[in-house]
Amino acid sequence: MKINNAERASLLSVIGKFTEQHIVLLGDLVADEFVYGEITRVSREAPVLILKERQREVVPGGGANAANNLVDLGAQLTLVGGVGDDEAGTALIAYFRAKDVSTRHVITVRGFSTPVKTRILGGLSHWQRQQIVRIDREPAQDVDRKSRRKLSASIIPLLKKASAMLVSDYGFGSTDAPEVEYLRRRAGNHRLPMTVDSRYDLLKYSHLTAATPNEPELEAAYGKKIGNNLELLHQLGQKTLHRQWLRALLVTRGRDGMVLFEARRKPEHIPIFGSDQVTDVTGAGDTVMAAFTLALAAGATFLQAAQLANCAGGLVVMKRGTATVNRHELEEAIRNA
Repeated sequence: MKINNAERASLLSVIGKFTEQHIVLLGDLVADEFVYGEITRVSREAPVLILKERQREVVPGGGANAANNLVDLGAQLTLVGGVGDDEAGTALIAYFRAKDVSTRHVITVRGFSTPVKTRILGGLSHWQRQQIVRIDREPAQDVDRKSRRKLSASIIPLLKKASAMLVSDYGFGSTDAPEVEYLRRRAGNHRLPMTVDSRYDLLKYSHLTAATPNEPELEAAYGKKIGNNLELLHQLGQKTLHRQWLRALLVTRGRDGMVLFEARRKPEHIPIFGSDQVTDVTGAGDTVMAAFTLALAAGATFLQAAQLANCAGGLVVMKRGTATVNRHELEEAIRNA
């Protein structure tokens, strides 16, 4: 990604306003667990490696990861979502409280278990650890409708003073398209940027400011494979933009960068920031969504927001595990772009 001096100054000006923004994040809060082990020998019971556990950590994932990125980018955050009465839910609440983020709008839902994604990483002593397997523990039932409405109702008074609302829908029921429509109609602030990242229900959301699907999610929505067919990508992107009444659509494409769609404009292809030899893509979409939404809240154009999101995404994939990008890292990257 190349920018000229005028663009650099504008982007740095936007970043400078990050700390003034109050973002309401409504979404599915996931716990990302990492278990690090050292390979000791091959098991006698089966031809598998035996790992001696050396370290275990739980960090925010899913919508909670987007929230964590918002905090590290400097935003004031209101976190809204449901967790289970379990160890993972308690760990997430404790994590955000330790970062001075209020959790008064995070509710413990009866009969619900906090989604957990456990990644097992192993290697020989002093070697780089590699991910061996991921184990997903998903709730037997989603957040119920009554709790979902309780979450929505609790933040209606906040939307009038908020700078933006970010919706992170991973399919676990903390929110859905009808709830977001309910909030949109009651926000009382028609200029409030409202963005959505939906894993499975992209085409159910409409009349929002922007959506940020990745290419596989766009393919799944229409049952078509894009691959290298840019004409099809443009067709599906424009179709989604108009069909869902969005002002912008940002499609992330991994090593192929991003494509920004806006009404009455040609698609804008944005090449990746940095190297395509990534370290770890875990949670990169959450980082992109957080930076994009925060930039819009700070007054950026859609293209400026996409450029900053692209830069943040390029930085975070060079880190291991579920990571974040902070405001100073982003500023330094833009200065050197």
